[in-house]
Amino acid sequence: MRRFDLGIGLLARCFLVSALLFSIAGCASRPTNVLLPVADTSPSSSRVEMLVATTRSRSSNPAEMYTGERGLAPSFADITVSIPQASARKIGEVAWPKKLPSNPAKDFAVLKAQELSVEGAKAWLHASVRKSPDHSVLVFIHGFNNRFEDSLYRFAQIAHDTGTDSAPILVTWPSRGSTLAYGYDRESTNYTRNALETLFQYLARDPDIKEVSILAHSMGNWLALEALRQMAIRNGGLPAKFKNVMLAAPDVDVDVFRTQIADMGKQHPQFTLFVSQDDRALAVSKRVWGDIPRLGSINPEQPPYKEEFATNNVTVIDLTKVKSGDKLNHGKFAESPQIVQLIGARMASGQNLTDSRVGLGDTIIQATTGAAAAAGSAAGLVISAPVAVVDQNTRDNYGKHVESLAGSNKSKPAAGIACDSRKAKAPQCK
Repeated sequence: MRRFDLGIGLLARCFLVSALLFSIAGCASRPTNVLLPVADTSPSSSRVEMLVATTRSRSSNPAEMYTGERGLAPSFADITVSIPQASARKIGEVAWPKKLPSNPAKDFAVLKAQELSVEGAKAWLHASVRKSPDHSVLVFIHGFNNRFEDSLYRFAQIAHDTGTDSAPILVTWPSRGSTLAYGYDRESTNYTRNALETLFQYLARDPDIKEVSILAHSMGNWLALEALRQMAIRNGGLPAKFKNVMLAAPDVDVDVFRTQIADMGKQHPQFTLFVSQDDRALAVSKRVWGDIPRLGSINPEQPPYKEEFATNNVTVIDLTKVKSGDKLNHGKFAESPQIVQLIGARMASGQNLTDSRVGLGDTIIQATTGAAAAAGSAAGLVISAPVAVVDQNTRDNYGKHVESLAGSNKSKPAAGIACDSRKAKAPQCK
């Protein structure tokens, strides 16, 4: 009983501290379900038309489009996002609408959202690739804690701000968009692995596609690397047209990455790794996964990393000294004008990203927390509470999780709340 009281007491203190920090931060909430198409009322705005490939379940709400649950089969869509002109936003910024409907002159807005069959998706690719000067595609795979709208608007921002001429393909997997759903999100990447490999195999076979670049963020790197590994094992290697794989703040075990690279064989894409040693989200993830370093937060100048990266021709861009508005330092690349423009310029000229003076991250504010081990428990909420200060989705979800926990405690004792949040280093700590 004492352990129960201690756990709830700690939870209450963290909740009160978080509430205080909310008021200090003064973060305004933004509308959700923003994807209902609007009229094209701003001719001066830019357009990003992308192919969406997803294993998410279709939503009955057209303004949400896809949920965080798992679909029975992959789905496809042709979506056009309007980007307001430069005077209305900064490079690297997603201009979320402050009210609905979205105003294309000031906000990111969906102008078209059309579901496609498999044959329709192939036709979209065929037409779009032929418009690309080098007949290339750019595949983006988002990270942990992303609703569909988050991944859609973030990729639209990246595609626009990099100035890429590649046909953009968003691969979005079932993430519930909650810090407390780390375990579910991780399993959802595994659920999507075969579907992503199938997409890669198609891109490899299509003679119209001459070059494939891949940009993955956070947990999305696990999905990208596993799909590439499967493809290499199945085919006896990876095709030469898979030129660049950009790994942004990868939430991947460094030991596992070593084996994934080995399994791909000697002919593998040029890997560009964006790291930041002050990435707080990955620091917590390291504790969760048994104190094994995460690939996105290593010091690339220290052994054995420096030698191994050189041997495997992995380019490392260290973003540790790059400042961003992301308080977790987990999302630097997408919001930094210099970084996104560097990526676009190098992709356009066919160069590798080799400037070691800068590095990558991503402004999708992620929180790779210990809640993976204790989702739905008091310990999980205690760990997640500070994250809620900087994460909109956590603020949206935190209250209902507290209510759910309070309701469950009325009917049964809270088992295993012995772990202090500062000591919760492993899944066994509940």
